[in-house]
Parts: sequence; structure tokens; C-alpha cells
Amino acid sequence: MITDLSTPHHPQAQSVAEIIQRVNPDVLVLQEFDYDVAGKALQLFQKNYLNLSQNGAHAIHFTDSYWVPSNTGIPSGLDLDKDGCTDGPADALGFGFHPGQYAFVLLSKYPIQWDQIRTFQNFLWKDMPDAQLPKDQENGESWYSTEILDIFRLSSKNHVDVPIALPNGVIHALIAHPTPPICEGDEHRNRLRNFDEIRLLADYITPNKGDYLYDDHGQRGGLTPKCPFVIMGDMNADPRKGDSLDNAIHQLLKHDNIHTIPAHPTSSWGLQVDYVLPSKSFKLGVSGVFLPQRAHPLYHLIEKSSDHRLVWVDVRL
Repeated sequence: MITDLSTPHHPQAQSVAEIIQRVNPDVLVLQEFDYDVAGKALQLFQKNYLNLSQNGAHAIHFTDSYWVPSNTGIPSGLDLDKDGCTDGPADALGFGFHPGQYAFVLLSKYPIQWDQIRTFQNFLWKDMPDAQLPKDQENGESWYSTEILDIFRLSSKNHVDVPIALPNGVIHALIAHPTPPICEGDEHRNRLRNFDEIRLLADYITPNKGDYLYDDHGQRGGLTPKCPFVIMGDMNADPRKGDSLDNAIHQLLKHDNIHTIPAHPTSSWGLQVDYVLPSKSFKLGVSGVFLPQRAHPLYHLIEKSSDHRLVWVDVRL
């Protein structure tokens, strides 16, 4: 990715940047953006793409950016998928061929409160009460050994709470990218993990339900009640179709403290999997998905950018 973004001529990056410039968000999450410790890839994307006009669109500048560490590609040293090997992408703590693959980044025109960020990268799946841990369908016992469960993290990438200081108050960007509910056997390990990754967000925003949570600095508990938040991310779960467990995404869509957002397909295969979900602390404006009609002059950006669409919501405190 660093090589691709080192010049301003990469076609996919140009298309992604033009979409961002035309939507002009104040706070943006980009997913499946590889993590590197120095944040070089993100710096190059901003310098060579976002900060340069794409086909006449206004250049866009984000004052703060956060490249988020990810469990993807981190070797577990154990055979997580039971294929007889311990070094495959499905044996990593989150599926990935190298550390940091499929991570995500946050960009903001407003200041990030760096000392207040909470991450849940290391939270163990087994430490969630009543976790949906997979069972062996033949004997009903745990599909994962005790050795695996002692190191198995719930988050396939990361779950983060990033406070952002707006002129009239602090909002919390709650970001995750649960694992796709595919590539599994009868034990359904990935759809169960997907469900519980979404559940972590639901518990985090529900008073007294997130008391079991511990972040990567040892702080316990969920979000302070009545704090304004926006949940953002590819949840890999559609409310009506697809392979996710029944009610997986309804943990958020039917939550008492989340605005109901009109449903839109957000992927090239026709499912709604990507979400921007504001809390009821906000007054809700218009919302939508960047999806020009085929006859529109910007339609070509869809085919060149991604198989996911940019989801946006206008809100105000």
C-alpha cells in the first residue's frame, strides 16, 4: 500500500479520494486500510490524494488522523481453523496474510482527544458473559481448546472509542469491523464471532451491560450514559438477508438509544452491511449512500473504488 500511494496516480486511490471529496465528511472512517506503525500509508493517502483536487472536486484536509492497530495477521501460533497448520491467515488472531492487513483509520476535521481513546484489541472472547463460543456439533463440547480460548481475542480487527471535540461538545466515534460470517464449518465459528463483535458495541453503549469489559489499558466498563456517540463500520451483517446470525445487526438497529436510519444496500452484492448509526443525543438530518445511478457522470467512481459504498449521515448536537 505504501508503494501504491507513493505517487498520486493510483486509479483506485484516486476514485476513493474523489468520492470523499464530493461527500466532504467532517469525520471519516476508512476500512480495510492496512496498518503500519508509522502511519506512512495514511500520510501518503492524504498528501497525494485527499489534499489534491480529483477531477475538479475540492481538496479535503483532515486535521487529525488515527491509524488503528489491528489483530488481523498477528500470528497466534496455534491451529485456529483446524486444518493441521498453524501459520495460515485463518490462524492469525484476525484473518490476514500479514500483520495490519484489513485494518482501519479515522480522519477528522475536529480535534481527537488522544488521551481519552479506548481500544479493546486484547479483550478475550471467553471473557464476554454468555459468549457465543462455537461448539462441536458431534459432542457439544467447545470447538476451541482451552489453550486457544486463553489467547483468542474477540475483536477480529479492533473495537475503538475515539472522543472527538466539536465546538459544542464531545462525541464518541465507536468503530469496529466484525469478521465476515463465512468460511466456516458446522460449528459456525465466524458468524458467532460476528454476532459477539456486534454485541460488544451494543453492551458498550447500554448502561450496566458493559461492566465486564476491560480495555487495553485496564479500564473497565462501558460508555458513560448520555454521551453522544456514532457507531461506524462494516458490520458484515444485513438485517434481512445474508449469512449473519438472526438478529446480529438488530442488536444495534433496534437499540433504544440509536436513531433509526433508512435502509440502503451498501455493497456490490446488494446487502446492507455498512453503517453510520448516531445516538439519540443528536438531531438527525439527511442520510444516504454514495451510489450514483448508472447514467450519472460519477457512476464510474463506484466501479473503480470498492465493492462497498460510502455511507453518510448528517447530524448535529
